[in-house]
Amino acid sequence: MPRGPKGEKRPADVIGAAIKVAKIATGEIEEETAPDDGKDKAAQSLGRRGGKARAEALSKRERAEIAKKAAAARWNKRH
Repeated sequence: MPRGPKGEKRPADVIGAAIKVAKIATGEIEEETAPDDGKDKAAQSLGRRGGKARAEALSKRERAEIAKKAAAARWNKRH
């Protein structure tokens, strides 16, 4: 049985997945909870906000330079 991104077991086929969802919805089986990954929840929260905080701290000119550099890197990768 394949495993999801958090290590949970999932049915490999679409019909099996649909049946599992229906059983969870009707209360026939309990939904599997993902095991604790051992990461600090506060650090995860700060990490999720990092990009937005960085964008707010940069000036418009700095953001434009970063965007141009990223676009150039994407185009160079294609050719």
